[in-house]
Amino acid sequence: MKKVVAVTGSRASAAHTAMAAEALEATADMLGYDIRVERLGPDGTSDRLSDIEIRNADVVILATDQPDDQGRFEGKTVRRATPSEAIRHTARLLREAIGDRDLPPVAELASPGTVPLEPPPAARPAPPPDPAPQPSRAATPPPAPPAATQTPKRIVAITSCPTGIAHTFMAAEALNKAARALGHQIKVETQGSVGAGNPLTPEEIEAADVVIIAADTNVALDRFAHKRVYSTSTGRALKGGKEVITTAFEKAEMPGDGSGNAPAGTQPAIGRNLAGEVERLKAERSAQRTGPYKHLMTGVSYTIPVVVAGGLAIALSFMFGIDAANQEGSLAAALMQIGGQAAFALMVPVLSGYIAFSIADRPGLAPGLIGGMLASQIGAGFLGGLASGFLAGYIAYYLRSWIRLPQNLEGLKPVLIIPLLASVAVGLLMIYVVGTPIAAILSGLTAWLSGMTSANAVFLGLLLGGMMAVDMGGPVNKSAYTFAVGLLASQTYLPMAAVMAAGMTPPLGLALATMLAKNRFTPDERDAGKAAAVLGISFITEGAIPFAAKDPLRVIPPAIVGSALTGALSMLFGCMLRAPHGGIFVLGIPNAVTNVGFYALAIVIGTVVTAGLVIVFKKPGTEATLGAEAA
Repeated sequence: MKKVVAVTGSRASAAHTAMAAEALEATADMLGYDIRVERLGPDGTSDRLSDIEIRNADVVILATDQPDDQGRFEGKTVRRATPSEAIRHTARLLREAIGDRDLPPVAELASPGTVPLEPPPAARPAPPPDPAPQPSRAATPPPAPPAATQTPKRIVAITSCPTGIAHTFMAAEALNKAARALGHQIKVETQGSVGAGNPLTPEEIEAADVVIIAADTNVALDRFAHKRVYSTSTGRALKGGKEVITTAFEKAEMPGDGSGNAPAGTQPAIGRNLAGEVERLKAERSAQRTGPYKHLMTGVSYTIPVVVAGGLAIALSFMFGIDAANQEGSLAAALMQIGGQAAFALMVPVLSGYIAFSIADRPGLAPGLIGGMLASQIGAGFLGGLASGFLAGYIAYYLRSWIRLPQNLEGLKPVLIIPLLASVAVGLLMIYVVGTPIAAILSGLTAWLSGMTSANAVFLGLLLGGMMAVDMGGPVNKSAYTFAVGLLASQTYLPMAAVMAAGMTPPLGLALATMLAKNRFTPDERDAGKAAAVLGISFITEGAIPFAAKDPLRVIPPAIVGSALTGALSMLFGCMLRAPHGGIFVLGIPNAVTNVGFYALAIVIGTVVTAGLVIVFKKPGTEATLGAEAA
């Protein structure tokens, strides 16, 4: 085995020093060379080569633009290069340094992770025979390709390291090379400092046989809910790509419990595990989101915990009396400060920031947060947060695409150039262009809601309530919920009460129907009704999704009628809710819900109506037919 020692160092970028070193180490490993690399950084030398290592080396590579003690390498074969050459043309540099031209070609570093998932190429034509075979090493045929009996597999992977610079891309390249060597097809998404590169599409994920997560950071697995996933570190992928791929096919498991849940598209086993089925269907919906709706739902999903925590803190402060928070130094005042002045102050910036994050990844987060804070300060509220989030996201996205810098300055884009330019742009737009009109719209909407007549209130309750049951957690449901949550910051509490009550009735109504009319439900569905009751009282509308997915025409219309009626009654009774979640559990908090008796009555009426209509719509069956259906 040839022994190589190398020195990497870049005056312009410590990241380039690390990337050059890792490129040399990974490629040397692929080529079968023994290598040791010394790094020259701004803080000094790391991994310094010893005199024995230098003396035993066959060749020295100096991939550096920094001064070095050349006397150490006297008498050794030295190959000089730039850090950029070590990163871009690693295999060629190593071969030229060693003078070894007999190994099969190894692809150089291109755009990381760009091996498309498509049918494998046809076998290469055999080279023409040598005119006169010679008994020499040069005439030795190259290694045979993978056996024809080995079926190529499809792999998708994600690589990510804490800094998002060096290991992310080197691990991606190592997996690419290893997959090609093993005869498999692969596509690697790199989650680096400038966002996701070479992103995986839903179709590519669906076609994959296995998912590899080579990451030293947290990677969301919701896209891979029904795929076998193998997780490892970037270091392992970098050092042993072939081993990682082989192990992935042997040990990959379904995310979560590794129990091998049923794949997408199978009939819902709702009686066996309703909660798991709900999560599966929610993950499917999440994977199907595209465009502005996907970005909006990303922002809402990050905002909800902030609003829930703040709303419940405010509700707890009311336990001591509606005006108890006015007494300085009291526990009620502290709870109001936590909920109203801290959590609710973060609501709009978090909504805006994570909408921008969904569009432009990490470069969009800072301008989105800043734009959302400006929206709060100028009174534009959640409508301004929506506007600033989309503005910041698309501005950062296009700046990331348009700005081209020398490679040694590329690291400035995600931490300096894009945040600064996008923040200034969205800030000026919010202050001088869109902020004031949006603030006026929000003010008018708040005034209209505050002065509604009973007829208008009932109509709005019907509309919001029905929307909660149309798709039970889908875009229509989330639109109604987002509208109500956004109004909490304006101290408008009627819509929130109507929305939560209407969102509870679909699973509660189905649970009641399974108890009252057992002859219309399979044994599995009757068991699932008990779990649906728990989800319903917790305000998890998605608890009704498996029932609706199995029999939509007989489940969804009754759910819409029951929810619309509940929303209308809640508005008619003047019920107000100060907490944006919690279901029945917030009813026990004094003053969290006004007219709590009538509020509970509205929920009960909607539940009974939903159950009655489901029973009327669904046909009874015999134990034999229901048992056969369950099987």
